[in-house]
Amino acid sequence: MSLQGNSENYFGGQDQGKQGEEYMEGEKRYAWVEVNLEAVRQNLKRFRKHVGPDVRIMAVVKADGYGHGAPQCARAALSTGATMLGVATVDEGVALRHAGIAAPILVLAEPPMEAIPLILQHQLLTAAHSTEFVLALGEAADARGTVAGYHLKVDTGMNRVGIHYSDAGDFLRTISFHRGLNLQGVFTHFATADDVDTYDFGVQMRRFEESLHNIRYMGYNPGMVHAANTAATIRYKQSHFNMVRIGIGMYGLHPSEITKSMVELHPAMSVKAKVSLLKSVPVGEGVSYSFTYRSPGNVLIATLPLGYADGVSRALSNRMDVLINGQRLPQVGNICMDMLMVEANMRGSMLKPRANIELGDEAVIVGRSGNEAITLDDMARVLGTINYEIACRFGMRLGRVYLD
Repeated sequence: MSLQGNSENYFGGQDQGKQGEEYMEGEKRYAWVEVNLEAVRQNLKRFRKHVGPDVRIMAVVKADGYGHGAPQCARAALSTGATMLGVATVDEGVALRHAGIAAPILVLAEPPMEAIPLILQHQLLTAAHSTEFVLALGEAADARGTVAGYHLKVDTGMNRVGIHYSDAGDFLRTISFHRGLNLQGVFTHFATADDVDTYDFGVQMRRFEESLHNIRYMGYNPGMVHAANTAATIRYKQSHFNMVRIGIGMYGLHPSEITKSMVELHPAMSVKAKVSLLKSVPVGEGVSYSFTYRSPGNVLIATLPLGYADGVSRALSNRMDVLINGQRLPQVGNICMDMLMVEANMRGSMLKPRANIELGDEAVIVGRSGNEAITLDDMARVLGTINYEIACRFGMRLGRVYLD
């Protein structure tokens, strides 16, 4: 797409077509995230095939669907057979209710007691592992003439939150008298399901099974038993129990290199922008803060209207590429809060062809253009982090376009 205009002027206003429609309620700018909801559905179908028909799927949509949009991805997941949603906070659960989603929602960490009225008002399920919280939940439910469902969180070795695995049965015996409480599930979380070494995973599995045995031995029905995150779902059938929790995999991202050959997934997120400025920079002139890049001459510098406030880490400065018209072009200069710059080589050679770039061309920061692709994994490797973090960053303020 080519837009005509003075190369020294930035574009403003609303984009055309579907992108413009999506921006009606937000900033109107030429940078956006595209989310392919069909990819979300297809990924979940692959997980359904992998776990079989008898294991339920919880779709984890915390952190605004890992930056993909929680309500939209929740609907896609529920339409594909997920039966429960997982969130991190009460506010995230309430937001889904306000979006019209009626499916069961589990808050995966025990919230503050002050949040109990909202939990009951919006019929959320919550994790619980402390006597004080769960009894307060039961009292509040009983005062309303209702019963509060909860899932007992068991700590099997991650040492983050949860009741110690050896104390789970005694915990239930302590609070089981309360008529305002209904144990609907028991769960744990694996710390190393995505690691090559399987020893610690095995320890956690044995501890969780011991905990379940004690719960049943004392006469309590654990209800929905779930332990497997995406990595464990892919690698360890014995961890499936009667429900698995699919988070990062739902969005087409693998939790580690180990799982990539085991289930085919397709990323749902692309990050795009339009070239908002083209400028010929004389040889030796610097670009952006601190002049970490200086023009070698015979290049055009293309400015894109997104930066580290949109999720493109400043630590990627001079270390990443951008795709424009199927060509891989280097990002140059320090990435700014709202902008980044790309070098378009105008000299050209057999090894490095002349860049064909015009004002308004689409630039792909994450995704595919022609035969080239840049992935969230590529960025994560450069930054020494994980794709989860990069995906969440892009949900900070960029508008989203949903593709079906």
